[in-house]
Amino acid sequence: MENQRVGKQSFRLSSPPVITAWASVAGKKESEGPLSQYFDICSKDTYFGQKTWELGERKMQQMALDTLIKKAGLTKDDLGVVFSGDLLNQCIGSSFTLRNMDVPHLGLYGACSTMAESLLLGAMTVGGGFSDKVVAMTSSHFASSERQYRFPLNYGGQRPPTAQWTVTGAGAALLCKEGYGPRITGCTMGTVTDLGITDANNMGAAMAPAALATISSHFRDFQVSADDYDLIVTGDLGQLGKDILMQLSSQNHIFLGGKLTDCGTLIYDAAKQDVHSGGSGCGCSAITLCGCLLNKLQAGEWKRILFCGTGALLSPTSTQQGLPISGVCHAVVIEGGNQKWRILSHF
Repeated sequence: MENQRVGKQSFRLSSPPVITAWASVAGKKESEGPLSQYFDICSKDTYFGQKTWELGERKMQQMALDTLIKKAGLTKDDLGVVFSGDLLNQCIGSSFTLRNMDVPHLGLYGACSTMAESLLLGAMTVGGGFSDKVVAMTSSHFASSERQYRFPLNYGGQRPPTAQWTVTGAGAALLCKEGYGPRITGCTMGTVTDLGITDANNMGAAMAPAALATISSHFRDFQVSADDYDLIVTGDLGQLGKDILMQLSSQNHIFLGGKLTDCGTLIYDAAKQDVHSGGSGCGCSAITLCGCLLNKLQAGEWKRILFCGTGALLSPTSTQQGLPISGVCHAVVIEGGNQKWRILSHF
């Protein structure tokens, strides 16, 4: 097999995996936002018929996976492996979803970068010939995240303007060796970046340097620029983090050419919904990608996007101890179209 490594952190897929199907499940607040038309399932019940928010998150992932399998015309026995994760301790949302399904599972924790991380690892698995059908999946839930990372909802704590609203949603994508749909042609693995931000209510500032590091590495490794993309989408810096990334890019002479947007700013209507700096959580980039972005790529509205999942690598313990918040960002090149992809045309 030819060496697919490009530069220090990136790799090119000589046999690019095809995203043949995708599914999204959105909560009440997300269903009231500007992207609601793209979601497969919209629920007004934050518990999703379960007794707890944590079980509700598991139910969301199960609904996303069931919808994905149905849309692809497959059964669970057709799946080679599922890469999935969430924000809950020990990733119980994902493990409870896959328990007793007899489907190979590799659990991930990349915080809000998990959707990009699962796509990256799925692309390596399919592109390397280790499996023909791989699922990349993740979720988050506002209430379960608040209970774990901050305060119980009935505490009624004041949220500062820099805070983001954890998205209630789950997204899943099917990567196949061949078929019809957008394809993953290249990826850049992120490095853990820490500039000393300690405020857990300002995760955009903590993640922005990681986004800059990965985007600049991607440009350098592939010898490309923003001009080679129709869209560069981070997920999820929120409005403040996006603004910081724009400032950092300008200071470092990395020009994004008006191509930058962020899942945290797309998912909600900032003027009508009280979300402060925007959306966050694993589900934010997951349902934005598996709803809006892939649909628009499939329709030919865009030809190539750079999907950059950003994650704040904190835990309740590290926050209580006042430790700084590290960030990470993984980038995935997704090329659109409704052709039957087999061989990569190198960009």
